[in-house]
Amino acid sequence: MSLWLILIRMPTFRFTSLPGPSGPDAGVIDAPDRAAALRILIQRGQTPSRLEETTTNGTHIPGATGRAPSSAETSVPVSSTPSNLLRALRALRGESRAGIVHLMRELATAVGAGLPLVPALRTIARQSHGERRIMLDRLIDQVEHGRALSEAMESIGRPFNDLIISLVRAGEAGGRLPEVLAQAARLLERDRKVRSAVLGSLLYPAIIFGAVTIAVIVVVTVIVPRVLAAVSGQIRVLPLPTRIVQGLAHAIGEWWWLIILLAFGLLWGGARLYAKSHIHLVVDGWLLRIPVLGMVLRDIAVARFTRTFGTLITAGLPVLNSLRITRDTLGNRALESAMDRVCDAVAAGRTIAEPLERTGLFPPLIVQIVSLGEQTGRLDEVLNQAADAFEERVEQSLKVFTTVLPPILIVLMAGVVAMVVLSILLPLIELQESIG
Repeated sequence: MSLWLILIRMPTFRFTSLPGPSGPDAGVIDAPDRAAALRILIQRGQTPSRLEETTTNGTHIPGATGRAPSSAETSVPVSSTPSNLLRALRALRGESRAGIVHLMRELATAVGAGLPLVPALRTIARQSHGERRIMLDRLIDQVEHGRALSEAMESIGRPFNDLIISLVRAGEAGGRLPEVLAQAARLLERDRKVRSAVLGSLLYPAIIFGAVTIAVIVVVTVIVPRVLAAVSGQIRVLPLPTRIVQGLAHAIGEWWWLIILLAFGLLWGGARLYAKSHIHLVVDGWLLRIPVLGMVLRDIAVARFTRTFGTLITAGLPVLNSLRITRDTLGNRALESAMDRVCDAVAAGRTIAEPLERTGLFPPLIVQIVSLGEQTGRLDEVLNQAADAFEERVEQSLKVFTTVLPPILIVLMAGVVAMVVLSILLPLIELQESIG
């Protein structure tokens, strides 16, 4: 029994609280994680200035709390020196999606437990280090000078996008900041999971494509020339597949550096061309018409639309503002252009469902759901309920995509391999016939 208790023992955190009516306080507390420990301390009326996870014998676990180095604690505000400003800009670019989700969740926990905003930010900053600490110091500095949290985030920019800023602004205006921060954390976490699922679904086909490509290049440049060197002098005219592969092998062997430069040039030129709005619009519209890929892209966009739009309306933002913010999360220029037309129609006093259906790019189901929400006055509730179903549909679409794509790649690569094999076998067959 004692061994079982040791195995299920919760982590222990050592804390130090800011001075209160009875003076500074310090001690240890058991909690499942740091957020739970922070919530327990705040409920006791204590404002922790330091919170560290310790081992069972009371020693500190390095890196367990993300505590900032002492030099960071005693540093001047980041805006006071140019070098720190550069570090801050690098920090904003480097903050990950998972880091922003964690930050919003911790801030929602602290503010929801009754801690004022600045002490909550300071408490989180003391548990942070490096790039995040610099970003939080900038937030604290601006909030202390009288700016709202949403204004401070807007002045910093990345990683705080329009979606986060609008949610925080709505929470401040409606007096529901803790609830809205929690909603933002859930929304960002779901979006991060969808992105991870998409990348994960592409990993296996990419590995297959890369492995077969490398194998073909090795065969064409190393094996094929050696085989053909033995028979090329004995056959007057090589078969066409052999001449094609032989020319390809010669080109790769002699001009590999030029091929690499051309590949990078094509990628760079394609990226520059794709950045132009009219080209971007045409390409994204074409992608939506590809049988399997178009279904995946459309399902991902609809899942983001329902989740983001429903969260923004629930937070209290006006419908038109919510539509314009949601438009930037769709990830497809053709759908974004269609959403612009929907926003124009709503601004002119129309409903959402009618112009949404007229675009022809959104599934009939989402049009019916939006229409039902508008008719019943429960648009936010209906959208939030539908978001779960559409996110499950994204998972199913990704499974179909990952099931269909590998066989297609294998068939294409099999054609290339067959070409290489023919280039070797045909001259050998002709040589055998000539000898016989």
